[in-house]
Amino acid sequence: MEIEKKYRLSPEHWERVNADLKEIGAEYIAEDFEENILFHNDFLQENGALLRLRKTGRGNLLTFKQFVSSAGGVKQHVEHESEVEKPDEIERIVERLGFEKKMVYEKRRLIWKFKEVEIVLDELPFGLFMEIEGAMMAIAEAEMYLGAEEFEIEEKTYPYLTKEHGEKIGGRIESRFGNKADMTWNN
Repeated sequence: MEIEKKYRLSPEHWERVNADLKEIGAEYIAEDFEENILFHNDFLQENGALLRLRKTGRGNLLTFKQFVSSAGGVKQHVEHESEVEKPDEIERIVERLGFEKKMVYEKRRLIWKFKEVEIVLDELPFGLFMEIEGAMMAIAEAEMYLGAEEFEIEEKTYPYLTKEHGEKIGGRIESRFGNKADMTWNN
């Protein structure tokens, strides 16, 4: 079960959180770039689920995620995922099984560990975000340390935001950085 809360951040809040994480003793894990490919079929749509292939510099994951609930900005999903060695081959297999590639979005991510939660700072072509993942009480504790009560809670998923802000290319929607070197932040 995945439990997480997401916030939309201004550039000033993003910088403040990044500095605060260092001050409160959070452990910096890594910076990564992701390409997320979402596949679609009738089963996934009927069951509020998604199938995602995530290609990153740290490894590749195939993930099945099914919505369970959302309350107060806290989202819960059933999640099954596995590392994949050859993501391009998995992509071909999934498409041969009848899944259609419907969406692609890119993301830059800073990953932190604080007490019992994972905190990520994400940059997508359409904005800056923070996600806190862990048990509900641990999320609340991290929020307190980071002063997150002043941040805008983002109820929408990255796929939903990609649908709103992405570009239709052929039969899919894409949200990509124009030039990866143009991204503005570093840890």
